[in-house]
Amino acid sequence: MKYCSNCGNRVSSLVPDGDNRPRMVCLKCHTVFYHNPKMVVGAIPVWEGKILLCRRAIDPSRGKWTLPAGYLENGETLAECAIRETEEEAGATIVNLIPYAVVNLPHINQVYFMFRSNLLDGTYQAGDESLEVSLVRPDEVPWDDLAFTSIQQVLRMYCRDLSSERWTFHMHDIDSHR
Repeated sequence: MKYCSNCGNRVSSLVPDGDNRPRMVCLKCHTVFYHNPKMVVGAIPVWEGKILLCRRAIDPSRGKWTLPAGYLENGETLAECAIRETEEEAGATIVNLIPYAVVNLPHINQVYFMFRSNLLDGTYQAGDESLEVSLVRPDEVPWDDLAFTSIQQVLRMYCRDLSSERWTFHMHDIDSHR
């Protein structure tokens, strides 16, 4: 960031009074610009014991499998985002959303929030961001062909919980420096 979006003057990186880390600050109008992590929200849609997966039609990880998920929009709740992303990517309607997992990825400034859910009916179709969409049994998850470590972790937790029939809320950190 070079210029203030409020007044157009140059910004500088400095630690504002009362803060503990550098921020971009306009020295003329004193606006402080915060850069916060992106929130990714999605769902584990299930129909008759099978999980709905989407094969990505876009980068990153084009051609790899994932759960329907995407960036939270301003003015949108977590549940609204999961419902929207599932509709956009998989042409499916989800119901019975239950908060399931938070996955922190501080090295890329992202936080994933995932719901367990059910498909309203067995209807689904690939959206613009998906090459194909498929229902898979837990033992058919393409582990070596999943798009993101975060999705792999969520699916592993889900499969463990499913086999033990003990559903808990999960919080997991993925640190690329380990």
